[in-house]
Amino acid sequence: METPDPIPTTVRGTIPTWINGSFLRNGPGKFEFGTDRYTHWFDGMALMHRFHICEGIVTYSSRFLRSDSFVYNSEKNRIVVSEFGTMAMPDPCKNIFARFFSRFQIPKATDNANVNFVKYKGDFYVSTETNYMRRIDPQSLETKDKVDWSQYIAVNSATAHPHYDRDGATYNMGNSYGKSGFFYNIIRVPPPGAEASTEDSADLTGAEVICSIRAAESRKPSYYHSFVMSENYIVFIEQPIKLDLLKFMLYRIQGKAFHKVMSWEPQYGTIFHLVNRHTGKVSSIRLLEVRYRAAPMFTLHQINAFEDNGFLVMDLCCGDDGQVIGEYTVENLCSDGGAEIDKFYNSLCRNLPRRYVLPLTVDEQTPLDQNLVTLNNYKATAKKTKPGEVFMTHEELHDDELLQYGGLEFPQINYDQYNGRPYRYFYSCGFGHVVGDSLLKMDVHTKELKVWRYPGLYPSEPVFVASPKATEEDDGVVLSVIITPREEKRTFLLVLDAKTFTELGRAEVPVNIPTGTHGVFNKMG
Repeated sequence: METPDPIPTTVRGTIPTWINGSFLRNGPGKFEFGTDRYTHWFDGMALMHRFHICEGIVTYSSRFLRSDSFVYNSEKNRIVVSEFGTMAMPDPCKNIFARFFSRFQIPKATDNANVNFVKYKGDFYVSTETNYMRRIDPQSLETKDKVDWSQYIAVNSATAHPHYDRDGATYNMGNSYGKSGFFYNIIRVPPPGAEASTEDSADLTGAEVICSIRAAESRKPSYYHSFVMSENYIVFIEQPIKLDLLKFMLYRIQGKAFHKVMSWEPQYGTIFHLVNRHTGKVSSIRLLEVRYRAAPMFTLHQINAFEDNGFLVMDLCCGDDGQVIGEYTVENLCSDGGAEIDKFYNSLCRNLPRRYVLPLTVDEQTPLDQNLVTLNNYKATAKKTKPGEVFMTHEELHDDELLQYGGLEFPQINYDQYNGRPYRYFYSCGFGHVVGDSLLKMDVHTKELKVWRYPGLYPSEPVFVASPKATEEDDGVVLSVIITPREEKRTFLLVLDAKTFTELGRAEVPVNIPTGTHGVFNKMG
């Protein structure tokens, strides 16, 4: 159910009066149309949430994204648009020949943008991993125009995790493929112009591809969910979660969903492509790209990256088994009985924070088989193994204490002040369950943890909001929506002191809110 008109919440404790803005969250919220049901958690129709915070008072509202997918499914009262893990079946009202031939039509990409809220040129959009986004009114959550990336630049998709520089430009990555091969493209959207547009419409003019990276395996490109950006560099991680393009072309005929064409193929290892963010040029020796390689791993979310005396330090959430992405089916998540859920959870690998260090200057004079990471404060290594190739090993960015919380995911930092710069703290969800069941604060200098965890409470991705008078990195609060599946209509917005990681207050919402994905804080003046 949606709650389009803001409703009051019950505040317990204290919500700091300096917090002034809206906590916006996105995620799957509707899994059934008629007798049809989505099979994968990623497929649910986007439900947007807004917690508006002002003078210590919190109101809540939510709306379903009025995507074409949502509208068509609602009109037909069945699933008519295919999603990541669910294939739409042919219309039963068609005759047998029409149903047969409809299987040979390439399905249109979904505009069910249920992953994140993003900003381009000052406007808010909701995004997924296709070529479509939807512009959103951040106050009313009203669905506005549909935006097709391919109408602005030559890409077929874009991630839901862009990066922002301090000039207001937005960077993202998207795929393109054609006769010349498969490419991973770095996209730049300029800052809003000096004169803001008076038209109430989407504006991505000036968007450009600043670098195209050819896939190492043209028929088996890699899946990716995000990328790395520091002040001067972008790193694209080509990981061994592979998309079989032949199966991709045939999956409609075979009646298979998109996640069926993804496979974990560790024999390909991991390749890090280093790109100068200002010139768009890939790191190279005499026009030959320098390839930074590592053992097979997969990553969905990067934590931060920064430059340090000729090295690029990258902190990522990593796992050793990329098959996990296809496993988050509704059936697995809603298994009857604790034993089945425990069996599914125990089959999953643990995602853990890791640090890789790339030497930025690798040339013909760089010696072979020597550790190039010469800074004393890093345990990660990098060795030139042959011309144009460097092999890296990571440093574990945690102590054994983290393992009792099941590893972590959904990392967030003080982004506005510390993204792309040396930093000390990040916040995340601990995964002692199939969904997050704790909130963690990690000190990357000491690897010490602060923890918020209570039985039966399941937090969302933590988002940091800086205090207006902040003098230190962790001066502020951490916001998280806490799901209470054992209690009806007891979901609440949690506000933690970011420094001490203790509760300041909570705002209880008298409606059930489903588990979401990502969110942002929209600061008001």
